[in-house]
Amino acid sequence: MGKKKQAVEKEEQEKTAVYINGRLMGFHEDGKELIKELRTKRRAGEISYEINFALNRSTGELNISTDSGRARRPYIVVEKGKSLYTPELQKKVEKGELKWSDLVKMGVIEYLDAEEENDFALVASEEKGIEEKHTHLEIDPVSITGVTVSQLPYPEHNSSPRITMACAMSKQSLGIYASNYNLRMDSRAHILYYPQEPLVQTEPYKHMNFDQRPAGQNFIVAVTSYYGYNMGDAVVMNKNAVDRALARSIFCKVHESEERRYPGGQKDKFEIPNPTVSGYREEYMYRYLGDDGIVVPESEVQPRDVLVGKTSPPRFLEEVSAFGLTEEKKRENSLVVKSGDAGVVDSVMVTESSSGNKFVKVRVRSIKIPENGDKFASRHGQKGVIGILAPQEDLPFTESGIVPDLIINPHAIPSRMTAGHLIEMLGGKAACFSGEFVNGTAFSGTDAEAFKEVLKQNGFESYGKEVLYDGFTGKRIESEIFMGVIYYQRLHHLVSNKLHVRSRGPVQLLTHQPTEGKAREGGLRFGEMERDCLIGYGASMLVKERMLEESDKTVELVCGKCGMIAVHDFIKRRDYCPLCDSTTDLHRVEMSYAFKLLLDEIKAIGILPRLRLKDRA
Repeated sequence: MGKKKQAVEKEEQEKTAVYINGRLMGFHEDGKELIKELRTKRRAGEISYEINFALNRSTGELNISTDSGRARRPYIVVEKGKSLYTPELQKKVEKGELKWSDLVKMGVIEYLDAEEENDFALVASEEKGIEEKHTHLEIDPVSITGVTVSQLPYPEHNSSPRITMACAMSKQSLGIYASNYNLRMDSRAHILYYPQEPLVQTEPYKHMNFDQRPAGQNFIVAVTSYYGYNMGDAVVMNKNAVDRALARSIFCKVHESEERRYPGGQKDKFEIPNPTVSGYREEYMYRYLGDDGIVVPESEVQPRDVLVGKTSPPRFLEEVSAFGLTEEKKRENSLVVKSGDAGVVDSVMVTESSSGNKFVKVRVRSIKIPENGDKFASRHGQKGVIGILAPQEDLPFTESGIVPDLIINPHAIPSRMTAGHLIEMLGGKAACFSGEFVNGTAFSGTDAEAFKEVLKQNGFESYGKEVLYDGFTGKRIESEIFMGVIYYQRLHHLVSNKLHVRSRGPVQLLTHQPTEGKAREGGLRFGEMERDCLIGYGASMLVKERMLEESDKTVELVCGKCGMIAVHDFIKRRDYCPLCDSTTDLHRVEMSYAFKLLLDEIKAIGILPRLRLKDRA
């Protein structure tokens, strides 16, 4: 009986196990023949084109996948070293006689998922490179890239980290993110004034209709140094071009408030708070509110101005008045403009929240003009911040009077190996003369040699270099400067939204140290490394000021007998030590509140810390 069972198991091991979506359906004599037959039937249209097959030869398993959520890619089928997408079929497609779906049904194009691709596919990137061993052909070599990379011009000429950076930054560029932006209440929105289509664009850029929502402008760029203002990754920008609205944008921020209901039937109320309300702000802060307590559109608001006047019930239900009666006292709880924010109230929306309460959204817009510290980037990972806005008359100019909008540093190019940046500059310059968009698609874009010809025909140096004259002296600059037209993106890292200063402000309840972050009007962290620098310089009083005076300085009473922190009894108006009840040997000691907190936490775990006092030498 045991031998028979072993024989059956051995026979099954030699067979191929067939799984559909991971479930074992049975065994087949010859997996290779079966998968061959299944593929033939799929290409003939007898089996759905959405099904994929993969044979794992090492384990003898045939996996058939029909489930949803698989990433699949279309390829042209290659048989006997020849593409099935013949010139005859191409003509029919161009005439409109054949559609994509027809090619799929005919088995000319098939979709492979990751598993099947791994199993047997050997894909040729272009038709002239097809060999006998190839099974498929890429529809276009650019399809190996994703949505974002396919928009970048000439990515194959750049190093991979720069392509990664360009991808990340093109998502941060300002343009028109939605055509109905003026009806939307997004929490943050940036809109570029005059977005332009890039002169050098890719095929996928058009197919995905990104040309309908551009996010950048074509800049005239010179590659040279400018009195040290573009050291490192800084850039010099033409102030006059900025005054003509180059890279200018609008920033919209939405503030919201709700009339909340509380247990006990109490609720908030939108109104102009009465001066008797506890926590009433200065009168001028309510100057833009309408009768309903909501700000009037087109009001120019400044930090700390009230957008929505709101009163809330007190935190404690009963408060005793002067006559011993209980009365309900309201407290001020208005929505105000945070410090650092300012602008014009663009629109106000009054609606109902999901819980049925009155709900208000106020959109505040502000104009963001490029300024020192604002971030810009090309589509080649060449990012930089404005180092100076130089007047046009101080910038170098060409013989015909053309002044660059932007000057980038020559050191940014060689070590980063972004040759694509230079090719795009040439292509953009050539596009200005030819009047046509340039194709910069990966692997199939217009060759740089073509740009040289166009420039030559128009009387320019074929490599894009030009003779420039110094804006200050008017003298000719000895060396020729590379100059071209390239698409630059303004990124949403605006210095005006990041600017944060604090002298005094809120502190944390637990440690009495300043709060953290711009949103909470926090302090700037003076960390361990910064402290080490001051100690290294011997600036002890500066260390004391930063780490104590400006942070959480406190004066505590310390008992000279037992070394415990003494306390003040406010009812009996006396100081005493809770451990030894001494009232005479108490000393005022300056310390950090965090240290006092540490002593309290040590006491909490049953250890008694003592402070030993001695007179200052």
